Amino acid sequence: MVNSSDPKCGGRRIQGYSKQSRPDNPLVSIITAVYNGEQFLGQTVASIVEQTYPNFEYIVIDGGSTDGTVGILQRFDHQIDYWVSEKDNGISDAFNKGICLAQGDYIMFQGDGDGFIAPDSLAQLMVGIDPTHEQIVCGRIQRTSLQGEILYTSRPWKKFSKYSLLFRMSLPHQGLLTHRSLFERYGVFDDKLRFSMDYEHLLRAYKEFPKVVLKNTVVARWRCDGVGNNRTLDVLGEYDQIKRKNHVAPNLILTLIHRWTLLKYQIKTMLGHHD
Repeated sequence: MVNSSDPKCGGRRIQGYSKQSRPDNPLVSIITAVYNGEQFLGQTVASIVEQTYPNFEYIVIDGGSTDGTVGILQRFDHQIDYWVSEKDNGISDAFNKGICLAQGDYIMFQGDGDGFIAPDSLAQLMVGIDPTHEQIVCGRIQRTSLQGEILYTSRPWKKFSKYSLLFRMSLPHQGLLTHRSLFERYGVFDDKLRFSMDYEHLLRAYKEFPKVVLKNTVVARWRCDGVGNNRTLDVLGEYDQIKRKNHVAPNLILTLIHRWTLLKYQIKTMLGHHD
């Protein structure tokens, strides 16, 4: 529930303005979780509120920042649909708050250092999309340094196989639209996870995985400032844990996959290649 008397919340919903899905333009809810993110948040928010797609809402969940984050949110107050600043239990908890507030047919997550590449990125993702049939839509992304230099661009899509999820998060969440029905069916994110809550949520659907609509458009950036940055071994360990939890393959197969991913990481490290 939106509490207009709370001095640490704001946005257009506070003034009674809300959005609804339309047959010609499904509503997309974009959620950003942030904590002390003043360095890049302004760029991220600007890239989202300038989107030309005619029917989206933007929700920002701040974990009680002590830097200039709230000031940035206040500056964009008339363009953000709802924002709140209060203590939370981490990224998963913040995302879950956003999901509960979201009213869209599709839900998308952009980190406080991420954001869209161009003003028409969301519009390109939504071309031809029918929310009554298509549950997952995914575009391509750019990995960037802290300074914004492009480190790599995800490869053009050919086709998607759910078996790729046995090895990695093969649908980057900065380019991913998830139909709200998947959250209704499988629940929200596991707030005990630190790095891979989006990956684990997809693995819950692994045995009956929905059709994925792939868009060969580079839509968003993924900046090297997330909680998993320089924590590859921890991330791989969490990957292995959640694959076993969701029984996506026999344990022997998962053990072999985990050893293979560790070997690949060690080889890349020796060669001086970094994610």
